[in-house]
Amino acid sequence: MSRRKIPHTFALVFYLIVAAAVLTWIIPGGSFERRTLPVNGVERSVIVEGSFHYVEASPQTWQVFSAFFEGFVSKADIIVFILMIGGAFWIMTESKAIDVGIYSFLKFTQRLKQKRFFRTLGVDNLVITLIMLMFSIFGAVFGMSEETIAFVIIFVPLAISMGYDSITGVSMCFVAAGLGFAGALLNPFTIGIAQGIAEIPLFSGIEYRLFCWFVINVAGIAWVLVYASRIRKNPARSPVYKEDDYWRKRDSLDVDNINTGTPRSAWFTFGFLSLVLLAFSWFYPVSTLVFGVAGIQLPAVPVLTGMFIVLGIFSLRQSVHYFILNLLLFTILFLIVGVMGYQWYVMEIAALFLAMGIFTGLAFGLKADGITTSFLDGTKDIQTAALIVGMAGGILEILNDGRVIDTILYGVSNAMSDAGDLASISLMYTFQTLLNLILPSGSAKAALTMPIMAPFSDLIGVSRQAAVMAYQFGDGFTNMITPVSGVLMGVLGVAKIPYNKWFRWILPFMIMLILLGLLLLIPTIYIRMNGF
Repeated sequence: MSRRKIPHTFALVFYLIVAAAVLTWIIPGGSFERRTLPVNGVERSVIVEGSFHYVEASPQTWQVFSAFFEGFVSKADIIVFILMIGGAFWIMTESKAIDVGIYSFLKFTQRLKQKRFFRTLGVDNLVITLIMLMFSIFGAVFGMSEETIAFVIIFVPLAISMGYDSITGVSMCFVAAGLGFAGALLNPFTIGIAQGIAEIPLFSGIEYRLFCWFVINVAGIAWVLVYASRIRKNPARSPVYKEDDYWRKRDSLDVDNINTGTPRSAWFTFGFLSLVLLAFSWFYPVSTLVFGVAGIQLPAVPVLTGMFIVLGIFSLRQSVHYFILNLLLFTILFLIVGVMGYQWYVMEIAALFLAMGIFTGLAFGLKADGITTSFLDGTKDIQTAALIVGMAGGILEILNDGRVIDTILYGVSNAMSDAGDLASISLMYTFQTLLNLILPSGSAKAALTMPIMAPFSDLIGVSRQAAVMAYQFGDGFTNMITPVSGVLMGVLGVAKIPYNKWFRWILPFMIMLILLGLLLLIPTIYIRMNGF
């Protein structure tokens, strides 16, 4: 008997749009009044407690077809970001610089394996762990999320070259950032907004959150390492073994036939970029990098400029490929400075990677037409990822237009009114987790739920800090599984992983993390801790 074929990702998302439309016929329309409040120096629209009222329902019918269009409009920034990233990295891929970088990295790890200490630790395990910890810190400190889409193009071929699969590559950056996002040590977009609305000291309770971040990462990284080890022993066991043929064929490391010279165009590109960065160093001699409520003033741009010039000379003396890898490295470093020091978001980051792609082409000796052709080839290759992001965005548009989200929130808050401490915090956490499946925006969800959950926690004798942590965990974990998340769908589209296969892989992982989050919430109501 043949195994039943699972629908395509596009079909699954469309079914979810239809299911959302059905809910608008079942759940009555409702709305909270909203007001604008300053939260940590930013104006936020938050709901007014006790202002819920039923409104005329707006059942969705033909809108299941227009939801695709509306989703494209609402997720336009991420869609354009994906297309620009895809085009820029295709130029870099055409130069074979990533192939050279992966080959050099693998040779380096092979040398490490010859040393008994590293062989005992397991070099590959150490590499995966360190990369995941780095991205987890990014997620915990400044809320890295959309940015991981760009790194998928790097870590998926790296993971496959190491003998793993695309799921391992996605785990190294996207899942790791998700673990940090759930830990939310200093994330201004989630914990910062939630604590501001709950009127408790900003980033207070960080001692226990640091412990939670550590526990979450130990469990999450261990899960990925066990999976990666199983795939390394038998790659055919990977659920995406067939899909990974795309990466195996595209990124086969045929470095012997690569011309390792340095054309004059690379030196001209280096000189031009050095002058531009020196000018930026003059205009931005000091940058204030924000870590939670603290800001550290550093000469970040001048320091990075000096490092770029020194390493650029050394890399150009090796080959143009190493210079292009140097461009990639400093693109990432300037991305971090931009996000933490100048509040960059997807537009600025996309522009940065586009510039990287153009200068990669110029350094490699491509003319304007060649760069354009490579860029367009990259956008064609990645257009499926952009399309699925727009389609997934339609799910939330249906629910918003149907006026049912506020009704769901009101109903759940009433249901929790007669529960005890443990039951109440568990219900808060469950509700935040389920709500995140249809509303994955952390800042929007904080503005929607915390005005109700914070005073409700006072009534039942649970600290507001505990209510914030229930929101924090509920907001963080399911970002890695909900098809409504444009970031997740973009990541899977770039990695060529069908959503149904990702769902089957991530589901037991999610159950483990959700249960772990519940266990970590229990001490917040029974043990007196600083900030709680």
